[in-house]
Amino acid sequence: MTQPNVLKGAPKRLLSVDAFRALTMLLMIFINDLSGVKGMPEWMDHAKRMEDRMGFADTIFPAFLFIVGLSIPLAIGRKMQKGESFYSIASSILWRSFALIVMGFFLVNLERYSSASILPESVWEILITLSFFLIWLDYPQTLSNLKKYSLVGTGWLILLLMAFLFTGGDPKAPQGLHPSWWGILGIIGWSYLVCASVYYLTKGKLTAMLIALLVFVAINIVEHGTSLDMHLWVIHDASSASLVTAGIVVSLWYAHMAAKGYRSSTWFWLFAAGCAAIAAGLLIRPYTEGISKIRSTPSWVFICTGISILVFELMIYLIDYKGKKNWFKLIWPAGTSTLTCYLIPYFQVGFYKLFHFHYPAVLNAGIGGFLRSWAVAFIAVLIGGFLEKRRLRLKV
Repeated sequence: MTQPNVLKGAPKRLLSVDAFRALTMLLMIFINDLSGVKGMPEWMDHAKRMEDRMGFADTIFPAFLFIVGLSIPLAIGRKMQKGESFYSIASSILWRSFALIVMGFFLVNLERYSSASILPESVWEILITLSFFLIWLDYPQTLSNLKKYSLVGTGWLILLLMAFLFTGGDPKAPQGLHPSWWGILGIIGWSYLVCASVYYLTKGKLTAMLIALLVFVAINIVEHGTSLDMHLWVIHDASSASLVTAGIVVSLWYAHMAAKGYRSSTWFWLFAAGCAAIAAGLLIRPYTEGISKIRSTPSWVFICTGISILVFELMIYLIDYKGKKNWFKLIWPAGTSTLTCYLIPYFQVGFYKLFHFHYPAVLNAGIGGFLRSWAVAFIAVLIGGFLEKRRLRLKV
């Protein structure tokens, strides 16, 4: 199978995507920790379910979905260029999706962990996170198959044991594991499965992906703007699929333009696309249930897509065009060992609970808490970089 025409001449890896991913993951860890800090400005937090607005925190996850889309043509395009078989590429899509869905499934059940469980919540959290590393670690090729599969097998045994020992819900009416929702990683996994499959089956054609984007956006608008029920299996209201597919379309278009060299038209059209998406979100706001991340309304999808395009354009200018990669050196591991950095705080929180550690009051509110959350985010990224240098990173 040949490489898609739109990718010919394009760089094998866009450093701007890595920088964008690094910044987004840093902010995601920061926002997650900040949710436990009191006295923060309302605009920094997530908007509540029925509010018609969005806070800064509501822009981070959609940016990450957009980045997943940016990465798909580059990652799968490389495999196609190498001439990998249909089975090999399809298997990699399925395996990556499966890994994210499984991790998301277990992590989201932490939200309803019951005090009636055999294991303390802290131990369960630490052990499932450890199992993720054992199963999906990027093991060095020099490691013997016996050691590798023994470690992977141990990870699966731990994970299955944790599933067996799990008790959730009310202690008077205990429940086992079930997906009340799929969590951040699970949503990424399902969206990646759908969008990467569409991209691969259409051979990365820009026109086909534009049609897919229009279909997903239409589903989202009909679901929230009419009385019709468009809540479909796997993609639900297609909000996440819309964000990922928007990233694919922008990535394909930019790869085509970058192959011709940087021109003023490149910057203009990226800027125009970002502004147009934001304007579209504001225009349809009164007709599609307002702006809401929790309800994943079309206005939120459009506005966040626009913001993501504009930030990506800034990353292109700084990293690919001006060569300012060193500006992001400190947080770069969050762009190359992203999942590793994301999971590190679960170890942190688990050990805090295990040893009954609590931050002093000054770090739980106001400026002290704000600085604490930034420290937590940077430390997680620095640990991720330390592990990456020792080839201890997840390969998902």
